[in-house]
Amino acid sequence: MKTTSLLIAFILFSFSLQPVSAQKRPRNVIFLIGDGMGLAQIYAGMVANGDSLQLERCRYSGFSKTYSASNFTTDSGAGGTALACGVKTKNGMIGMGPDSVSVTSILELSEKNKLSTGIVVACSVTHATPASFIAHQVNRDMNEEIAADYLKTDIDVFIGGGRKYFEDRTDGRNLTNELKAKNYQIAYNLNDVKAIKSGKLAGLLYEDQNPGMPERGSMLPDATMAAINILANNKKGFFLMIEGSQIDWAGHDNNSVQMIKEVLDFDQTIGHVLDFAKKDGNTLVIITADHETGGMSILNGKFNSDKMNAQFSTKNHSGVPVPVFAYGPGAENFSGFMENISFKAKLQKLLKLKN
Repeated sequence: MKTTSLLIAFILFSFSLQPVSAQKRPRNVIFLIGDGMGLAQIYAGMVANGDSLQLERCRYSGFSKTYSASNFTTDSGAGGTALACGVKTKNGMIGMGPDSVSVTSILELSEKNKLSTGIVVACSVTHATPASFIAHQVNRDMNEEIAADYLKTDIDVFIGGGRKYFEDRTDGRNLTNELKAKNYQIAYNLNDVKAIKSGKLAGLLYEDQNPGMPERGSMLPDATMAAINILANNKKGFFLMIEGSQIDWAGHDNNSVQMIKEVLDFDQTIGHVLDFAKKDGNTLVIITADHETGGMSILNGKFNSDKMNAQFSTKNHSGVPVPVFAYGPGAENFSGFMENISFKAKLQKLLKLKN
């Protein structure tokens, strides 16, 4: 009897030493990208919000190295492609390696393995970061070609701006009619998005780029939850990419006040996602950036105020690593220093996706 008890105790102790990923794998992945969001941007939002952000709920953190195949300092095309496709490529390229050969993204791989997939962004759905998960083009500025690439996939939900690249095209195609023929429901405003509970959804909410905060209101958090509600209908799981797109734009403008508004909007979205993940229990949440923008530092500030001595060293991107935060089953795989090309392989392994 004593021997049996000792054996049981040893087995339980051994099991407790196993990594979480060996005990439980995620069914769903929600990948949040704060474009241009470095540590200073995060802390600026935290200071203005009274020393608190939702992303602090993540218990695992690390850093991602952001250099591209062609430059020490990446752009969003190469940065997004690294995160989505697991390859270093040249600045400006979308969904392909530096040899101009297309590479399958983690979203496309999820779709191939019968998971539901989605994209929700605070910019045009043809912009560099979302394009990296869905398109394959040599130049990020090929908006009409990127829009047409959506028709080559079976993505379930995509919500953002960029309507003109689908409907007012130089080639005369009306891609929304083609989407309807593929059983997509087309939504042109947020209320219509929120009314759709199942099926396939193309939310083209703005003619071109989304307005900044506070003009676009609760678009990002509300569209995110609408997408999750649709994607969660698939019992096999889903992959969803969400981008807080305009943190980057405020960085290019060296506008710390606007940057804080964008960070807090993104963090509100993170809070909703973490609430879902906590309740669901089978969802891995990853939060990172494609690069830092502005070379920002904070020399002085005051809590509960967006007025701070924020200094910028550039109007462009910087080459410093960016933070990574993770929550849920498999989160421990995203701690420490990592290459930005490592996310795809880690997610593929955790989700057991076949090539």
